[in-house]
Amino acid sequence: MAAPQMIFVNLPVRDLDASKAFFTALGYAFKPRFTNQDAACMVISDTIYVMLLVEPFFRGFTPRPLCDARSHTEVITCLSAPSRAAVDALLDKALAAGADEPMPARDYGFMYQRGFQDLDGHLWEIAHMDGEPG
Repeated sequence: MAAPQMIFVNLPVRDLDASKAFFTALGYAFKPRFTNQDAACMVISDTIYVMLLVEPFFRGFTPRPLCDARSHTEVITCLSAPSRAAVDALLDKALAAGADEPMPARDYGFMYQRGFQDLDGHLWEIAHMDGEPG
């Protein structure tokens, strides 16, 4: 059986130490082997990682200008949560750590979600779905 496919979301950040402190406050850990002064590898799960890259380092991976996520939407990263209470708990942590909540909670009956904007303006959604998607 093949190993599960992994995903590495790469995000530019202005202040790596501040970003690491923010996501640590949300309960995430970092892989020291893939973390240095230019980048930090945040562990979401066994197969999902977020690479926080300082902007000058991030620019080395693309010839295009960076989007200022504080004023433009680049992408919304959605993570699942095991319950509605877990959605609210993570949002409470994010807000206490300095995030903004750009939209009110949304309850679609089968799905409950809330979102936050991190210190660099990246949009994150946390969602609980009743049953399996699809």
